[in-house]
This record gives sequence, structure tokens and C-alpha cells, in this order.
Amino acid sequence: MSAAAAAPAGRAGKHVHWKRWLIGVLTIVVIGALANLLGWDIAGWFEQLWDTLTGISVWYLLAGIALKTLQTTATAFAWYSIVHFAYGKVSFLQVLACYAASVALNTILPANLGTLVLLVMLSVVIAAATFAGVLAGYAVEKIFFVVIGAVPYLYLFLTVSGSFNIKFGWVKTHPWGTAILLIGAVWLIVLVVRMLWPRLEDRLEKWWSQAKHGGQILGHPGAYFGRVFVPETIGWLAGLAGTAVFLAAYGIPVSFHTLMRVLAGNSLANVTSATPGGAGVNQAFSVASLKGIASSTDATAYSVTQQIVTTAWSIVFAIGLMAWAFGWTGAKKLVGDSVTQAKEKEAEQKSEHAAKKEAKHAKSAAGQS
Repeated sequence: MSAAAAAPAGRAGKHVHWKRWLIGVLTIVVIGALANLLGWDIAGWFEQLWDTLTGISVWYLLAGIALKTLQTTATAFAWYSIVHFAYGKVSFLQVLACYAASVALNTILPANLGTLVLLVMLSVVIAAATFAGVLAGYAVEKIFFVVIGAVPYLYLFLTVSGSFNIKFGWVKTHPWGTAILLIGAVWLIVLVVRMLWPRLEDRLEKWWSQAKHGGQILGHPGAYFGRVFVPETIGWLAGLAGTAVFLAAYGIPVSFHTLMRVLAGNSLANVTSATPGGAGVNQAFSVASLKGIASSTDATAYSVTQQIVTTAWSIVFAIGLMAWAFGWTGAKKLVGDSVTQAKEKEAEQKSEHAAKKEAKHAKSAAGQS
């Protein structure tokens, strides 16, 4: 009886598999037909893309890939040090695989969702870890990048004309209005915290205890400096060198001035964009950052090439590491479950916010009646 039941189930799974393939092919055909009706030259776009990639020496591509690998590995070692110090024996390969997967996911998922997936994966992979503790580890890991990130941001705003107008034209023309909005937002947060504090006090105390456990390495400055700060510095310098490589590939002059402008533009695009990997916005900021240094064509070609190469390699690198660390089936399950949990956490936060808002409106309506 069980064998008879298993056979139809297997056939159904196979049928669904081919149905998905058919839907995918039909979707591509429909998109191609729509693009043709609208006059979009997709073939020409791919030809231009290929010319862009093959227009530079393969050695530039290999150098950029090597530096991206070093950047990912060094930053992953900082993560490994943080969780190892907090939770004891942890596999570096597994932490590296999880971090590489988050880097790859951030290039294809919007709003840096890959970072949330990383936190979920680490809390699953490390037996003693809690989500609050891993979140505290994330805060520790970000200290260096917040500090070093302030330098190019400031450099961009002070030296690059037009950068503020790309995304923040209203802010520039209404500074007092912006200040009032910020002050009002802070005051609103204070009121909400004061209102919710009695309900959240016990839960926050538990979270704080878990968070202190996850960020233990901060209590040991020598360990933090040698095992977190230094590797992250190496990773940051590797990323900077990778940018220099792709700039040089298109004949764009490489200097500290140029690198700071480009780095600040890319960072700001990543923060302000909801598109996967900051696609599109990165190119706009690159053109603005390189204004007066390179033509808009070269600036766009540099930005597109760097994004395509690093995205493709990040995905390949992550797949290889996840398969090595967890096996094909285990890697697929871990990433799939983590992405699902990350989306569920976002959905829970939104539903809780909606429920509180509805309860507040109901209470207000009851008071008026």
C-alpha cells in the first residue's frame, strides 16, 4: 500500500518539476516578446554587455576576483572570531560558507536581506547561539565599518558636486525642514519606548543577557584588535584594491582622491537603494563620483563590470563553500530555511506593527464613543 502511494507521489513531484521548467521558459518568451513590442533591443544589450566584459584584459578580471575572495575571507574570519569567542568551538569553514552566502544573497535580494539570512544561519549552525547573541555579534562586527565608512561619506559630501542631488535634493533645499523631521522622529521614538517599556522590560532583560554573551570579545581589547579589527582592515583594503583594479581596467586614473569618491558613492548607493546589490543606483553614483575624472561612458562601464564580475563570483564562491561545508542537500536546506525564517521575521515585525496600530485606533474610537 505504501509503495503504491509512493509511486504517484514521485510522479507528481516530477510533473511539478517539468511544469516549473515550462512556466520559466514561457515567462522568458513572454518577456522577450514584450521587449520586442516596446522596442527594447535585448540582443543588443547582451552584445554590449559582452563587449564591456571582453574589452578589458583577463588579468584585471582575475585580480578583481582574487581581491574579492580575500575581502570575503578576511571579513568572515572576523565573524568567526566573534562567534568563537562567544560560543566556543565553531567551524571556520561553516562560518565562511555562511558569510559568503550572505554576500552572494545581498547581490540578488533587495534591502540587504542577505545580512538577516546570515544572522539566522549562524544562530542555526552554532548550537549554543541565540539570535539576540548573533545580532550583538553583528553590531561588534560593524564597529570598524561604521568608523571607516564615515571617512568616504564625508569626503563625498564635501568634494563631489551633485552627489547630494541624486537622492537628497529635498534635504539640500529644505535643511530646516529636515532638521525638524529628524527631531520629531527622535521624539516619537522616545515616546514609543516609554509607552512600551513596562511590557518589554522582562523580555529586553533576557535579550540583553543574550546580547552580552554574543559580544564578549569586546571585553578583551587585544583579542578584538588582533582577530576582528585587523582582519576587517585587510578585507576593507582588499575591497579598495579591487575597486582600483577595475578603475585601471578602463583607464580611469587611480588615486586616493578617486578611490574615496567612488567608495563613498558606492556605499551611499547601497544604503539608499532597495534594489538587489544597489543595481542602477550604483551606476548613477559612480557617474557623479567620477565627474571630471572619467567620461560617463567609462564610469558606467567600470561600475557595471565590477558589479557583474563580483556578483557572479560571489555566487559561485558561495555555492562551492556551502556544498563543501554542508553538502549539496544540507546547503540547500540551510539557505532555504534561513531565507524563509528571515522573511518570516520581517513579516512578524510588520504584522505586530499593524496589530498595535489597529489596537490604538480601536482604543481611540472607544474613548470617543
